[in-house]
Amino acid sequence: MPDRNIKITLQYDGSRYDGWQKQGNTDKTIQGKLEQILEKMAGQTVEVHGSGRTDAGVHAWGQVANFHLPASCAGMSAEELKAYLNRYLPDDIAVLSAQEAGTRFHSRLNAVSKTYCYRIETAAKKNVFERRYVYGLGEPLDIASMRRAAAYLTGEHDFKAFCSLKRMKKSTVRNLTAIELTMQESVCELHFRGNGFLYNMVRILTGTLIEVGLHKRTPESVAEALFSCDRALAGFTAPPEGLFLERVEYE
Repeated sequence: MPDRNIKITLQYDGSRYDGWQKQGNTDKTIQGKLEQILEKMAGQTVEVHGSGRTDAGVHAWGQVANFHLPASCAGMSAEELKAYLNRYLPDDIAVLSAQEAGTRFHSRLNAVSKTYCYRIETAAKKNVFERRYVYGLGEPLDIASMRRAAAYLTGEHDFKAFCSLKRMKKSTVRNLTAIELTMQESVCELHFRGNGFLYNMVRILTGTLIEVGLHKRTPESVAEALFSCDRALAGFTAPPEGLFLERVEYE
């Protein structure tokens, strides 16, 4: 009997984790926690593939992952597997759904779009119960100017200026299909939808738009930064706690 490919959707509070990706110098990663539980269940190493590698302190509402289980686990249904994972996962990680996937399905390679949400508190003081899930800017923002700047960023462009890695072997061209800005009382939410994102891209885009919203730069300067491909011309990297991987979409 061939192995089974399982697709899961999960959410997590990234506050106390060193990111998604398993690392040799820490056991506090989302991938690592999942693999530890699956290894005990399957009796062998199980590699979990995530749709994207969220950074330390970044959260997820709808991360997608997949893993192959050996034939020895054939007796456990996808729903039973979901219940098993949730029984042993810490309280800040939860599997929302589990289902059988085609043998060739890969959560990262088959994704056609991802949406990230960045939350900014403009009030002087953070809501005590939201303090880990919002960037406490503490200043009002000019949303209209930020929307004008965002219009320059949508579409297919080389986003090299909005990437923290100085050297990229692969293409830095991405298609940003939408940037939506909304106000929920005193919290500004930025939603970025695209076919892929570079390292720290969403946080640098956010930092740049915040600078526009604070009148520290013009909307037009964002276009200049984009076409320059020069990281020094883009804005600061917004901190991780306001960032959420909102959803991942497939064909």
